[in-house]
Formats: sequence, structure tokens, C-alpha cells
Amino acid sequence: MEHPAVRKAAFRLIPFLFFLYVIAYIDRVNVGFAKLEMKEVSWFSDAIFASGAGIFFFGYFLFEVPSNLILRKVGARLWITRIMITWGLISAMMALSNSVLTFYFFRFMLGVAEAGFFPGVLLYLTFWFTRQERARVVALFMTANAVALTFGGPLSGWILDKAKDLPALAPWQWLFVLEGIPAALIGFVVLLYLPNGPKDAKWLSKEERQVIEERLRVEEEEFGTPTSVEDSHDSAVLKTLLRDPRVWMWCSVYFLLVFGMYGITMWLPQLLKSMSGGNNTLVGQLTAIPYFTAGIAMVANAWHSDKTGERRWHIAVPAIVGSVGLALSGQVFMPLWGSLVCLSVAAAGMWSTLGPFWAVPPQFLRGTYIAAGLAFINSVGNLAGFAGPKLFGKVKADGNDFLPSLLLLASFVMAGGLLAAFVTRKLEKNPTSSDV
Repeated sequence: MEHPAVRKAAFRLIPFLFFLYVIAYIDRVNVGFAKLEMKEVSWFSDAIFASGAGIFFFGYFLFEVPSNLILRKVGARLWITRIMITWGLISAMMALSNSVLTFYFFRFMLGVAEAGFFPGVLLYLTFWFTRQERARVVALFMTANAVALTFGGPLSGWILDKAKDLPALAPWQWLFVLEGIPAALIGFVVLLYLPNGPKDAKWLSKEERQVIEERLRVEEEEFGTPTSVEDSHDSAVLKTLLRDPRVWMWCSVYFLLVFGMYGITMWLPQLLKSMSGGNNTLVGQLTAIPYFTAGIAMVANAWHSDKTGERRWHIAVPAIVGSVGLALSGQVFMPLWGSLVCLSVAAAGMWSTLGPFWAVPPQFLRGTYIAAGLAFINSVGNLAGFAGPKLFGKVKADGNDFLPSLLLLASFVMAGGLLAAFVTRKLEKNPTSSDV
């Protein structure tokens, strides 16, 4: 980001997109804190929580690719506005859950509503920044993930404890309402603030817009763009993606990494509640520690990845380190502070893979294929958001010990690191299809 115009764009866009993702992620995972109080509800159980936490990702999976293709056609400003408003309203409506069926329904619809936000932002960033800058830019944006969990945990725990004195609704219902409504309101800010691209950015001078567009044009000429790609039908785009082994390989890597991330994200409040025996506020404060560490690691790893231009080992090494942290965190000889250290290492390892990871797909995806490809990799990988929490809960259901579940997560994250290190390298050396 050497040019002043690029730095100016980053300063105007990244903090705002970062803030949107913080709001989104809090609404996505606050069900883990709601569970602390929902255990008193007659129709609720650990098994229902595990299924409901994960069913979000089925709606997410089904609508991610169509959502990103629509964003490319109608523009980021309008489509991200729609996403923000609908997911905020549905998140608040989670308070209306009064049976297993309604709980599942609202979680599924939340996934439908949010589908396309994350890959849409990744696509949007390609309108502004070159590939040499994207690991840092993506990592800065995605630290919102860690920040949401750092501050969202204490906030959710505090709301649960304070809402016990509020009338009309149960604490878990107040949690969904108070954390959902802001997203819907901020959607209208998106409509006023976010430009569709450099051409629409009134805060850039004509010369600054030309600089940003010229840098991207030169990059496209250097790496090539297939002819008539913009005229491709959506079905043809998907068929091309499905035939590319690199797309499936990165889907697999992401699935394995996300399995560990969401497995720990959804169950961490219960894990720390069991370890500490504290109230909801204390549990929220404890959950902030691993995610704060993860945020620092994300930026540092992405910066070094961009500086060196290396991606695979910046994914593999942190993943392997993170898996070791997970495996050690639940050992019986670990005191609470030792488990927190290990969980912090685990979170730092897993989350710091994200910046370098999302810098890779745009290296072999072009034009319309970027929109569909990013959404497809994200949607397939995020199916682990169902599998991780579900299997974590199923393994734990056989006893009160969290260790077997943590070892399960560690094995998946380790496999993701090894796959990124060795299998993707062979695929890069011997690709079976040309760039799409």
C-alpha cells in the first residue's frame, strides 16, 4: 500500500468493513452464550444446541454463491445493505424461539440472510487492492472475527447477568434482541457510506481513482483474464469451478481449519464455565483472552506473508501449532491459567491462517470466477461450522470430560495444516486445469 491513494482507500474502507464484520460475527456466535441461560428452557438441550448452532451453515452454504453473483451484478452498496438489515432482524427474532423447530428455523434463516457477506467483502476488496496487498488487507478485515469474540464475549456475559433484572423477556431473549437490532440499523449507514468501487468514491480525486484502477488493470494484464468471462452464465461458471481440483483442494483445507475454529468458538463458553465455575460475566471475560491473542497473531502472520510473498507455510505452520495448543488445553494436569495459555496458542494458530489463506484463491481465479469461487470455497468450508460443534457435542455427550472433543478438533486442524503444506504444493506444481 505504498501509494497515498491506496492508503487513503484502505483507511476509509477497512475500518468500516471491519466494524460490520464485528457486528455480524457477534450475531452469528452469540448463541453459544445464550446457551448458558437456555439450559433452563424445557425444550432445549445440548444436542439441540449443537444442531441449532450448526444449522446456520446450511442456509449459509445454499445461498453463498448466488448471493455473491448477485452482489457482482447489483453492486456491493445495495447488497451489503440488504444483508445487514435482514440478518439483524432475524438475529433479534431468535428471541421468539419457543420450540426446537422455531429455534432451528431462525438459525437456518440467519444463515440465509448473512450468506454472501464475507465472500462479498473479499470480492469487494479485489476491486481496490492488488494481490500483493490482499493478505494484509484481508487479515485487517478479518481481525474483526477475533475482536468480535474478544469484546462480544464480555458483552454477552454482561447482558445475560444484567438482563436477569429486566422484565418481559428471559436473559437469553434480551441477548438476541440487544445484539441483533444494531445490525439492522447499521444497514442504512452502509447505504449512505459504501461506494460500489473506486469510480463511485467521491472522497477520491480523479487522479486517485485513476491510480487505483490503473494498478488493477496492469495486474490483470500481467496475469491474464479469460476472454468473455464477464458474459459467462452462472451455470457455466459453476461447472468450470467444479472441474478445478485447486478449488476443491482449498475447500478441503478451509473445511479442516474451520472445523476447529467453530468447534471451539461455539463451545468455549461452556468449556470455560466448567473450568472456572464463574458467573456469566467472568466467563465472558475469560473468553476474550484467546481471541485477543488471535487478533495480534492474525495481523503479524499476514504482514510477514505479504512481505515474503509466501502463503502455504504461513497457513500450515500456524495450523499445526494451533492443533498442539488445542490438544494440550484439556489435559487433566492443566490449571485454569495453563488451559487459557494453550487455548490462546490454539486460537492464535488457527485464526492467523486466514489472511494468507484468502490471498491464495484470487491467484488462480479471474473475473466472474472470483465472485463464485470465493463464495464456493467459503460455503463448502463453512459446512464445518455445522460438523465441528455437532461432533464436539456428540463426543462430549459420552462423558463430562472435554479432552476427547478437544483432541478431535486438534486432529482436524492438524490435517488442514498438513494438507496446505504438502498436497497443495503438488497441485501447484502439476495443475490439471488452466486459470479460471
